[in-house]
Amino acid sequence: MIYHLAHTNIAWMHGTIDEPVMAGMANRIDEINRLAEESRGFVWRIPDSESSSAHLEVFRRDFPGFDPARFFYNMSVWESLEELREYTLFSAHAEMIYERRQWLDSIAGANVALWWIPPGHRPSVAESAERLRYVRQFGPTPYAFTLRNSFPPDALSRGDRIRKPDSE
Repeated sequence: MIYHLAHTNIAWMHGTIDEPVMAGMANRIDEINRLAEESRGFVWRIPDSESSSAHLEVFRRDFPGFDPARFFYNMSVWESLEELREYTLFSAHAEMIYERRQWLDSIAGANVALWWIPPGHRPSVAESAERLRYVRQFGPTPYAFTLRNSFPPDALSRGDRIRKPDSE
């Protein structure tokens, strides 16, 4: 079976997106989104309307003092892990990663989650929060993993060891 790769990442911004401290990042968001959309292997990214403050409330339980106005959130779908890596690490997007400390604070624990999905599936913010929560609690497994510690799409069906979310 063919799978696509869902990807989400989060961070705390130094300020709200319209504050001067965030200008360097804010000025490049459209460029970086366009670069993703034009990249080989890109399938979909969450529309801005679906990543609004109301949708991000699913993260409130994970972060005491949660402030959706300072919460950076992104989710996209790619044809393969290799194509996501190419975009993330070897395009102009990499500049944003290297400069991220200008705009973003660290989050304790995992801030990225990847998981395999059937083609055509569009993950929700709630689904991405659950996968990220899983990586933060159990570490990378075939159910949810990171760029650094990834699993092939067939790892779940092969019966690789995994803690199920309902075993928490």
